[in-house]
Amino acid sequence: MGRVRSPRKRRIGAACSSHQSCRAMSNGNREGALKRARPTDDFQTPQKRGVTAADSAGSVNFHPRSWDTEQLCAFLQAQGLEAAELQCFREHKITGSTVPYLTESHLEKMGICAVGVKEKLLICVRKLAQSQSYIHITKVFNDPIHGHIEMHPLLVRIIDTPQFQRLRYIKQLGGTYYVFPGASHNRFEHSLGVSHLAGRLVQALQERQPELNIDQRDILCVQIAGLCHDLGHGPFSHMFDGRFIPLARPGLKWKHEQASIQMFEHLIDSNNLKPDMEKYGLKLEEDIHFIKEQIASPVQEKSRGKEWPYCGRFKNKSFLYEIVANKTSGIDVDKWDYFARDCHHLGIQNNFDYERFIKFARVCQVKDMMHICTRDKEVGNLYDMFHTRNCLHRRAYQHKVSNIIETMITDAFLKADPHIKIRGSGGKVFQISTALEDMEAYTKLTDEIFLKILHSDEPELSDAREILCQIQQRKLFKCLGETQPPEGKEIKKEDYEGLPAEIVNSKPMTISQDVELKAEDFIVDVIDMDYGMKESNPINNVHFYCKHDITRPVKIRKEQVSKLLPEKFAEQIIRVYCKKTNEDIIEAATKYFVQWCMDKDFTKPQNGDVVAPELTPMKKEWNKDDENQDSNRNISGLNCKVKLF
Repeated sequence: MGRVRSPRKRRIGAACSSHQSCRAMSNGNREGALKRARPTDDFQTPQKRGVTAADSAGSVNFHPRSWDTEQLCAFLQAQGLEAAELQCFREHKITGSTVPYLTESHLEKMGICAVGVKEKLLICVRKLAQSQSYIHITKVFNDPIHGHIEMHPLLVRIIDTPQFQRLRYIKQLGGTYYVFPGASHNRFEHSLGVSHLAGRLVQALQERQPELNIDQRDILCVQIAGLCHDLGHGPFSHMFDGRFIPLARPGLKWKHEQASIQMFEHLIDSNNLKPDMEKYGLKLEEDIHFIKEQIASPVQEKSRGKEWPYCGRFKNKSFLYEIVANKTSGIDVDKWDYFARDCHHLGIQNNFDYERFIKFARVCQVKDMMHICTRDKEVGNLYDMFHTRNCLHRRAYQHKVSNIIETMITDAFLKADPHIKIRGSGGKVFQISTALEDMEAYTKLTDEIFLKILHSDEPELSDAREILCQIQQRKLFKCLGETQPPEGKEIKKEDYEGLPAEIVNSKPMTISQDVELKAEDFIVDVIDMDYGMKESNPINNVHFYCKHDITRPVKIRKEQVSKLLPEKFAEQIIRVYCKKTNEDIIEAATKYFVQWCMDKDFTKPQNGDVVAPELTPMKKEWNKDDENQDSNRNISGLNCKVKLF
């Protein structure tokens, strides 16, 4: 029986054989050494390929990134490249560290213009780039949505910073967690998922269309943008920038994307990340600009009529700006991840299949721009995507209970704001509403502020603490009902403040004089629902291609798809709540609300006939359907009699 070698001895043996390979290379037999060093099984996993290369290396000179020009030429010669092309690499002193970033234009500048040769070289470049990225040992995250996902070492370096780890403590769906017990996921895991999907989409385009000249810098920048796009979210996510900030700082035009860019800059500087970015081949000024542009596009410059407002990449790579946050059609990997992730945690069916989109994604030229297109047969899948978005908003994101909980949390934060102290850079002290001015202070602002107020014993926080205690004990403001304005008469933002007073002025004649309600007793929540582009159909901005000519982009109108698709793509929903808890007051407040709907010519609340039976018959427009139903019943009864006799 042969002796079984211990793992340690096996490793020593592998190291010795790798030293032999290096000696053979130094003696001029580089080609043979490279063949011996390369894995023979093309079906190994990326992780296995990386381990094999590392185990075979023994010497640092085996690492492709550390190859000099001659070692690189030996590899290319083994791949079948001719002496003339190899001479071009020698003349321009191309080494292993620069080869992953070579593009078709670079090869042409070097004098390599033959189409077949360029394609062959680009394939070799991609092979080397992939081997290098895996030899640098990617970190694997086990994600419940996407499975085992690998992260580039630079992404891991970003993840392991206080600014990114802060996202662990910000709920993805804010107050929705108080309605859906499974919705406990955070911005942290969503950001990992967006980075993963961004990498998958851009790599699929790179493999499918080498002529796009997508290099490793492009891929890494897109992945970083996906990873960092939500760094600027405040406590309870959209509650902070959608409800709290507009009330705490009226007139301030601020969005979380703006804070994401500031936090990204702070993350780089405070963690000294620029050397790491240079180490992995990024060009600091150009690529940092590109990453920030993907997170928040320069809308102001666009409005000034600037033809191409971006600085990070030129027009020939305009499609890269459609991956993380697509301002053209709204189809981006950010939505793909939160659809899948939120549906998973909410217990709601996700009808959109992003895997099919990735399979059929191609880049086509539309006039002088490059856009990501998909197959014509996928148009139904995209309508499903926007329908899924609308369903999530209706059933979860804009749930009547989660919305009022977020409103109550906002009230508590507003009352606590003057008394909360957050220390920022230089020892300067900030409040909840001003922490966004200093990223060091903003890093400390998470959902934890809820518990800080709830568990405090400071007398100045008593009012805020009382509101949060009501949430915990489920003593919530009562929803009186919801309605919709007629088309063209939607409520504008500047009119929101006066709505409670309008309801008070709509006191019905049937209400007892003993009941007295004030404007501050009512909360009016105005919700604008759409498919992502206000009144427009987002599919009108999507370009498709057909199998007969995959290079020609076309548009597909709604009437070409189905007659059962929505006619309107936006609507406004108005919900009214009462802060009082007394049943008699709630009953009276509901009638105030119904009367207000009648006066404003809004739609009849769904429970209107039950809660205000003496009021709803007075509105003729609200009872037309009932009259039609009654007449239909009579006609059907006559038909039955005719048939019987």
